[in-house]
Amino acid sequence: MTVTTDQVQWFAQAFSQMVANVDQAVLGKQHVIRLALTCMLSEGHLLLEDYPGTGKTQLARAIACTVQGSNSRVQFTPDLLPSDVTGVTIYDPAKSTFDFHPGPIFANIVLADEINRASPKTQSALLEVMEEGRVTVDGVAHAVGDPFMVIATQNPIEQAGTYRLPEAQLDRFLMKTSLGYPDHEATVAVLADAKTRDRTKSLQAVVTSNVVSDMAALADEIHVDPAILAYVSRIAEESRRHPSLKLGLSMRGCLAFVRCAKTWAASQGRTHVIPDDIKLIAHPVLCHRLLLTAEAQFANTTVDQVIDQILSEIAPPAERVA
Repeated sequence: MTVTTDQVQWFAQAFSQMVANVDQAVLGKQHVIRLALTCMLSEGHLLLEDYPGTGKTQLARAIACTVQGSNSRVQFTPDLLPSDVTGVTIYDPAKSTFDFHPGPIFANIVLADEINRASPKTQSALLEVMEEGRVTVDGVAHAVGDPFMVIATQNPIEQAGTYRLPEAQLDRFLMKTSLGYPDHEATVAVLADAKTRDRTKSLQAVVTSNVVSDMAALADEIHVDPAILAYVSRIAEESRRHPSLKLGLSMRGCLAFVRCAKTWAASQGRTHVIPDDIKLIAHPVLCHRLLLTAEAQFANTTVDQVIDQILSEIAPPAERVA
């Protein structure tokens, strides 16, 4: 299907309305909001590594309110069981049947708070649902609905008693970013409205969940020139042989790169992806997928520095192939 200019203009307008709506609850973080919505419309999941009290829960609730969807919050702790996330089958003696009682994962927007505090067994309970959009309990598959996005958080300052997320699970997150503290003006605005405990309560839905599905389908049809695809491939190949990295970009990561670039291009009102789209989303798409060698860590090299170096060494395409 060829995407028309009118279609992407509608997409960009709806996207801007969604950003403006979420911005009423999460002040001064429009770029992060755009990344989160890009992640959702690319049918992916978001990892937030940030300090406590920066508005991660507000972001999840605001997105759910904006798309007229449901939201849930799971506080991950060492004693959390997989069934506490996915749900459990309980025997009903009155009907002599086993009934499935869905867990908090059955929501449009799921906030998995401090995911690295749960045991690896509980963390793995998220793998199927993040990849397949369903959970299997007692051999029966249950769809979680559409749209569906997991926003997982990690606390970077407290590592005692945590379980590091394995690379296989990190790769299932489409993007990783952080909210950070608001700037001076946003801080003053929040403090001036300190009487409001939950800024998401006043939000009204901008689009319905069906519109979100339509927008995701439209983003999939955005044109990506073969020259752009070759550019992404060269970035992946360079990451795999970079001396500071022991793990480069996987094929799942390459696909995530292209999917996010399509959605970002549509949000800008374009029917095609340009090299600047790739550069702009490179850090949130790559930073959690690349692993530094021990020597690079000892030399205080950061993943962001490696990404910048790779992007500077590979020339972006200057002409379209097709």
